[in-house]
Amino acid sequence: MAYQLIALDVDGTLLSDDYVLTERTRNAVRAVHEQGGRIVLCTGRGPASAIPVLDELGLEGIVITHNGGATVRTPGLELLHQYAFPVAQIAEMIDYCRKHSVHFDVCAPFDMYVESWSEVEQAMYKKFFVTPHLVEDVTALEVSLVKFTLYSADPAVMDAVEKDWSLTGLYGELRMIRSGEHFIDVMHEQATKGNALRRLCAQLQVHPEHVLAIGNYYNDLEMLSFAGLGIAMANSPAGVLEQADDSTASNNEDGVAEALEKHILNG
Repeated sequence: MAYQLIALDVDGTLLSDDYVLTERTRNAVRAVHEQGGRIVLCTGRGPASAIPVLDELGLEGIVITHNGGATVRTPGLELLHQYAFPVAQIAEMIDYCRKHSVHFDVCAPFDMYVESWSEVEQAMYKKFFVTPHLVEDVTALEVSLVKFTLYSADPAVMDAVEKDWSLTGLYGELRMIRSGEHFIDVMHEQATKGNALRRLCAQLQVHPEHVLAIGNYYNDLEMLSFAGLGIAMANSPAGVLEQADDSTASNNEDGVAEALEKHILNG
């Protein structure tokens, strides 16, 4: 098999817009696995919401979570690597969110914390199989963090924050990325799906040319660039499609299955 490791984004890629894993896509991923391909989910989700997707595929193994912030092996939830930072580094951003009523959560590899949540936000977390810990003050937490996430049901709110923080550099030495229309993530400066995948491949002795990666958003760019073949979904923004090696159908049209059939199963 030309491609030994297949790196798959989850939301907007593997799953439909309704968060459904279709039978065709599941069968294609399973077929690649059964032919000896190593399937690695690479997602902005934490382990609690990523591993159920792996379970639905009927697989075990390694999952790159929190957009590269934490790499985890299942079963057993073994933390293989993390790009961590202290809560003190995001204190000014937390103050900003409180002042402007922007919802946020902070994540350790296996836990998520919020100071408040509305019904809309509770529904969002429920979709991702996550129940955050409700705390009075996240800055009092004595844990190492891997991701600080902002959320709004209104993309215009995220647009405004992204523009403001890009101008002011409020995130400092950390890294800010737009991980979806409704989300902004702030992480360790080296935390990317690409860096986590590069580190994993070095450990597994898999060369980049033997990696096939599929994604749909800006947080997938480093992963698509690292892989020997980086494929963008048809539902990707133009900036992602332009930088990919190839494209496939949308996530609502079994694009992952189409790509795996084209490049591996029927190749």
